[in-house]
Amino acid sequence: MVDAVDVGAALQSVRAARPDGAPIYIILDDRSAHTGADIRCWAKKNQVELCFTPAYASWVNPIEAHFGPLRQFGLANSHHRSHPAQTQALHRYLHWRNANARPPDVLVAQRKERARIRSEKGIRWGGHPSPPRHKGRPTVEPIGFGRE
Repeated sequence: MVDAVDVGAALQSVRAARPDGAPIYIILDDRSAHTGADIRCWAKKNQVELCFTPAYASWVNPIEAHFGPLRQFGLANSHHRSHPAQTQALHRYLHWRNANARPPDVLVAQRKERARIRSEKGIRWGGHPSPPRHKGRPTVEPIGFGRE
């Protein structure tokens, strides 16, 4: 179980990686080990801003998006002989992921293009394309979400 001592050690190691004194922003959930007075006091003295996600909203934390692929490509259907072997597999995936990361502006452009294509096909999030309209058959337009 992670306690305030572990959290403090982790924060100190992050601060040590940026000895220039530049502000550091850390995203955390609201676990009690993260919210103690000693942790908050240390963070304030060392220019570390603690940014807490709302309760039951882990999806707000940007790192959460990386856990699914990490599980899929590093752990799924694997039978590692030992913890060091599993750690090596995870490191291989992370090295590959970092070497093949796309720049943020490319990701934004790809997201916009996918949204445009979904819009043209009438696909809503998690849905399927709208059924094709046949000539001679009356169609019923959805109420409240009218197409203009």
